[in-house]
Amino acid sequence: MRYDAYAPRIAEARAKPQLWRLLVGVFLAAIVTMMTSQMLLMSALSMAGGDFAQTILGGTSPGGLLVLLFAMGTMALGALIAARVMHDRGPESVIGPWDQTIRQGLRVLVAVGAVQALMLVLLSWGVTGEMSLNVPVGLWLTLLPLGLAGVLVQTGAEEVLFRGYLQSQLAARFRSPLFWIGPQAVLFAMGHYAAGTFGSNALGIALWAGLFGVLAGDLTARSGTLGPAIALHFTNNVLAILVVSLDGVLSGLSLFTLPFSASDEDVIAAALPVDFAGLIVAWLAARVALRV
Repeated sequence: MRYDAYAPRIAEARAKPQLWRLLVGVFLAAIVTMMTSQMLLMSALSMAGGDFAQTILGGTSPGGLLVLLFAMGTMALGALIAARVMHDRGPESVIGPWDQTIRQGLRVLVAVGAVQALMLVLLSWGVTGEMSLNVPVGLWLTLLPLGLAGVLVQTGAEEVLFRGYLQSQLAARFRSPLFWIGPQAVLFAMGHYAAGTFGSNALGIALWAGLFGVLAGDLTARSGTLGPAIALHFTNNVLAILVVSLDGVLSGLSLFTLPFSASDEDVIAAALPVDFAGLIVAWLAARVALRV
């Protein structure tokens, strides 16, 4: 593994590397995230009415899902405030140089986007006739810029917190990647464990998220910026949130919905191996694009 490009992020994190600072920083980030996200959600509810609450929680309407996506951006705010207050680190120290971040992100976006488009074509042959049009095409195109922005905010915020702040601060304390890629991936997996939604597949979904955390962390360390991880996350969620989604939860902005929902446990279980394989192929495509 070649992680030399990650050295600048680690060096900056080593200025104030104490674990107690990281623990307090995580607590501070959580408080900022909860307070600001609640403010945004309450503001949206006050303007739209109480019935809007369920569509926000489930992401089942365009407006509700947009509010949910943008509210998740508060994770980045919390992480960046924690990095500044507890470690005296600015945004570029956590994310990487802006020009390099954008350049690497665009390269991965094109590569992974092409792979996922091909996989979508191949996999959709068996279910296209059963897909349902979810949002009228005209409305979908109108909402697409907002949807893309919302997904970018949501995925970027998660990467800033997990692969940006947490991973780099742990790397400042431990030499082995096992101890700085591993913990953030475990926390990321725990955040995606949803037994109430996925039933018996909740563990499989969480393991997929954990693998994503490992591979995104690896790309971050190989490239030295969050650009590739954000691009990998963004392309995955654009497909799953804006193009073809499961019926029900988080379907408010998707053009099509599949003929099954998260509660159809046998179907989800059968699809999980394909999802794992697709994630690994996307990671390999990103590495080829970056030549790392």
